[in-house]
Amino acid sequence: MEFSMIFMISFSVLILCSSLAYGQVAMSTSPTPSPSPAPAPTPAYTNLKDLLSVAGPYHKFLDYLESTKLIDTFQIQANNTVEGITIFVPKDNAFKALKKPSLSNLTDDQLKSVLLFHALPRYYALADFNDLSERGPISTLAGGQYTLQFNDDSGTVRLDSGWSKAKVTSAVHTSKPVAVYQVDKVLLPEAIFGTDIPPTPAPAPALGISPSADTPSAAKSEETGSSSKPSSSGSSSPRIMMNSGIWTQLVLAFLGGWLVLFF
Repeated sequence: MEFSMIFMISFSVLILCSSLAYGQVAMSTSPTPSPSPAPAPTPAYTNLKDLLSVAGPYHKFLDYLESTKLIDTFQIQANNTVEGITIFVPKDNAFKALKKPSLSNLTDDQLKSVLLFHALPRYYALADFNDLSERGPISTLAGGQYTLQFNDDSGTVRLDSGWSKAKVTSAVHTSKPVAVYQVDKVLLPEAIFGTDIPPTPAPAPALGISPSADTPSAAKSEETGSSSKPSSSGSSSPRIMMNSGIWTQLVLAFLGGWLVLFF
């Protein structure tokens, strides 16, 4: 009897231990779910107006963008995270050094084309300029025939617009999708300035001003006047002599008549 009780208790303990061991093996062999991938980070938003206001000074370039409403066009392209934007911005002294040709003679459409000519419709890092120099002319945000030629000479990036040549002097902002680089000159597209913009016409001279003595007309009039005076004086002398001779003959004839009557 006691043996039976001991056997039953031992058998029960054995079954319980087997169940626990099987449960642990089952739990350890069950697949662990993989974690879901983290979402890609969203590119930081770049406010171009704020950027150009604190960097630089680029106030003249920013004033042109705001007056032509192109700051909105640049910002829309900057928000395009697929392509982005690359801007070449001149400092204020680059605009002051621009004497001829001048931007003041441009039409509104031409001025907009010049400003759009300072941007590429894609983000380019500094390392990309070496590849751009081998690709030939690169289209700008102005489109069409408004292209730039790049030349990367041992890290010194130069831009050739066909009319003017500029150099990239510093990287202002290079966080994708916006790249802003400083250039030492205003970029003038050959498509506009290749025809040499005519200067503003000078005001017409006031009426009633006599020609100066150095002008041909004045010199001619002086020559005519000087040549006419001697001729008039020379012709009057014979007339005076002729008239005096006639009067002398008349007086002598009158006196001769009186002498005949009285003697």
